[in-house]
Amino acid sequence: VQLQASGGGLVQAGGSLRLSCTASGRTFSSFTMGWFRQAPGKEREFVAAISRYGGITSNADSVKGRFTISRDNAKNTVFLQMNSLKPEDTAVYYCAARTGSGTSRNGYEYDYWGQGTQVTVSS
Repeated sequence: VQLQASGGGLVQAGGSLRLSCTASGRTFSSFTMGWFRQAPGKEREFVAAISRYGGITSNADSVKGRFTISRDNAKNTVFLQMNSLKPEDTAVYYCAARTGSGTSRNGYEYDYWGQGTQVTVSS
């Protein structure tokens, strides 16, 4: 499956962005989807994940109450709505797909990755 992420950009602290990730190549609803991020000089970290039909979501503590993951299986797309952005949210954001069940927070359990989209939050 191929994943294409988009929607990143430069935003001021307190602002919002909506990331999208569109999949092609296989039945989208067969995948658990996740968002991860990597800031310069830091390890990749889990942001959010959503089950195959959207019934279960999981969020990192650092983004709870600010970020919301959702999906539209008819459009083969997963979204990450990011509100109340902080400078520490600055990173490259990656979407990932997992054939296994469960909203895993472990990046090594994801089978496919998109190319990443840059999010920069200025103070």
